[in-house]
Amino acid sequence: MAIRPIFSPLLGEYSGVKEQMMEFKWHSGMAVIQKKKNIAELHSTAKVHGFKKILEISSKSEQNLGIKLSAFNLCITTRKKGAIFTVETAFQGSKVFENGGPYTDLIGMDSRAAKKDMRLKQSGNLIGFKFFGKKFPNKPRTFFYDWLYINALIQNEDLASAVLEYEGFSDIEFNPKKSINCQAYAVALYVSLQKNNHLKFALNSPDNFLKATEKQYQDQLRNIQIQSTLI
Repeated sequence: MAIRPIFSPLLGEYSGVKEQMMEFKWHSGMAVIQKKKNIAELHSTAKVHGFKKILEISSKSEQNLGIKLSAFNLCITTRKKGAIFTVETAFQGSKVFENGGPYTDLIGMDSRAAKKDMRLKQSGNLIGFKFFGKKFPNKPRTFFYDWLYINALIQNEDLASAVLEYEGFSDIEFNPKKSINCQAYAVALYVSLQKNNHLKFALNSPDNFLKATEKQYQDQLRNIQIQSTLI
């Protein structure tokens, strides 16, 4: 058995994401077919809990939309020079550590190669991000990743429109006990911002993005503090 989250957009007064943990049968193994079995098990369990339309967002998704939305595939195009690179390489190439970074040469590389670059593990603790000269704090913990992913998503209008049809999102590769940022979470946050009419304000600037999602990140921090007291 395993436990993984389903992320759904909050609709109403403020924008955010609801995270619901699902326990389901786990098929061990690294083969793609095993991962697809796990996705099917997770979605089957989620449907028992009321979810009708769920999208797996990863390279293992059964739907082409979910594959395109993987941070390894979703691309950003810069306005000034028209450079194109994936969300994953932009994220990895923006990390600032105690003893180095950002390693901007990672931006535009193969996504998997960028993520495995040894400098990311040998430069000390992560202290923040720097993306094309703009600095981002390390807290709230998912702030920069969410901002980066959603800015990429809105450049891909067909994808941004298609995700609005779904009520829940998963990423079978994401384990909340081991990872922090999640592409399925970022998509759910985008849907919440869009449907609550907060998106235009949020994307006007990183500061506005933080204001539009402030309560969500406060809840995120509160949950982290609660979990820390239980460890």
